[in-house]
Amino acid sequence: MSGQKKPNHELSAMNCPHSLGDVDLFSPGAQEHWYESYDILHKQAPVHCIPGEGYEPGTDAFILSKHEDIANVVRDQDRYLVVGSLALQQLIASGEDPFEMPNIGSLFASMASLRPNPELWRAHRQELTDPWVGPGAGRNQVMVDRVVNEWIDQWIDKGEVEWISQFAQPVPQTVMANILGWPTSDLKLLKYYGDGTVKPFVYGSKHNNILPAEEIKTQFEVLEEFKQYTADLIKEKRKNPAEDMISFLTEVEYSPLKRKLHDLEINGIVYAMIIGGLETTQYAISEQVQLLIERPRVWDEIKADRSKLRAFTEEGMRLRSPTQGLSTRITSQDEVFQGVKVPKGSYLHLRWAAANIDPQEWDHPLELKLDRKAGTRHLTFSQGARVCPGASLSRLEQMSVWKGIFDRIGSFQYAENNTFQHQPGIMLGTLELNLNFTKT
Repeated sequence: MSGQKKPNHELSAMNCPHSLGDVDLFSPGAQEHWYESYDILHKQAPVHCIPGEGYEPGTDAFILSKHEDIANVVRDQDRYLVVGSLALQQLIASGEDPFEMPNIGSLFASMASLRPNPELWRAHRQELTDPWVGPGAGRNQVMVDRVVNEWIDQWIDKGEVEWISQFAQPVPQTVMANILGWPTSDLKLLKYYGDGTVKPFVYGSKHNNILPAEEIKTQFEVLEEFKQYTADLIKEKRKNPAEDMISFLTEVEYSPLKRKLHDLEINGIVYAMIIGGLETTQYAISEQVQLLIERPRVWDEIKADRSKLRAFTEEGMRLRSPTQGLSTRITSQDEVFQGVKVPKGSYLHLRWAAANIDPQEWDHPLELKLDRKAGTRHLTFSQGARVCPGASLSRLEQMSVWKGIFDRIGSFQYAENNTFQHQPGIMLGTLELNLNFTKT
C-alpha cells in the first residue's frame, strides 16, 4: 500500500478557514475544508449560531458539534422536535388526502398514512423494513457477497480501477435492486431516480438544503417518473410475487391498521429505501479505501487478522462520516448547550461528523484505532428511536466489501490522476478515485 494525498485546497471555490470568521460549512467548496472547520468549531464555537435561518421567520439556527449534545438531542424527540414530524402534523391537520395533493411526494404521503406518530413509526420499522434492512438484513448475506465479487470480477484482471463508478457506487445499487425486486437491467434508472430523491442534499443551499423553485420543479418531474415506474413494478409483483421486499409489502398485513398496504403506501416505502439505501455505503467505502492506502500498517494488520474488519469499518465511518450533518430538530423550550443559550423554536443543525471526532469524546480522535473501546457509539447513523433503519444493511455491505477485497487484492495505490475533490452538498462523496492494485 502506498500513496499520499496532496492538499487540494487550491481547487476549492472556498479558502481554507483559519479563524471562526472563516468557517462556512455550506457554501460551494466547503466540502474540501470541513475537517479544518470542525477543529475551529470545537475550540471556539461548539454551539455556533446562524442568524436568521431558523424554522420560523425571526428565529435562528444553531450548529451543534459536540458528541454529548447531539447524542442527547437525537434521543429525545419530545423535547427536540423532529422537523419532518412537524411538517407531517401540519399536513394531517389540513384534512386533505396527501396522496392527492400536488407536490407531495409518495414518501411523505405514505408517512402520513402509515407512521404519523412515534408509536406507528416503531411499528412501521419493526414490521415493514426491519425484516429486510434492519435486524433481518442477514437474510441478504449470500446475495451481497455474490454482488461484491461480481463487481470485483469486472476489473480484477486490469490492474486499475475507478473505484467510485466501477465499485463503490454499483455495489449498493445492485444490492438494493435485488432486495426490492427491482430489475438489475434497470440499474441506471435506479441511479437516476436515486439522484432525484437526494437532490436537495447535494444541490440545496444553506444548512437546511433549500432548492431553488426551478430545481424543485425539475426534481418533482423525476420523482413522478419514479413513482410511475414503481407503481408498475408493484402491480407486476402483485401478479407474480417473488422473494423480494416489494412482493413482501404487497402481501403483509400491517398490524396497527389491521389491513394490507395500498400501492401508493408501498410506493412511499420504496422511495424511503432508495433515498437511504444507495449512497451511505458508497461514501463509506470510498473513504475507507483511502484510509487504508494512507495507513499500510492497518491494511497489513487486517490482512493478517480479519476479526479486526468490524472495528475498521466503524472507525472508518467515525473518521469520515458519509452524511456530515442534517438540520432535523427544533427546540421545544429554551436550552443551554455548552453554556450557550438557545431559544425555544431554534433550528438545530446536528453535525454528526464533527461529533465523531470530538476530542472530549474520543481519545486521539483523528487516529484510526482498531482497538478503540465502544467504537460503535459514533453518530454516523444517529441514535435513539430515529436511528437509520438501514444501518444493519450498510454494515453488512461494508463487511462483505472488505472481506471480498482482502481475499482478492494484495495492495492498492493511488493512480497519478486524482484530484480528491468531493461532490457538493452535505454528504462526503468523492467524485472520482483512480487506483492501481496488485492481486493476491
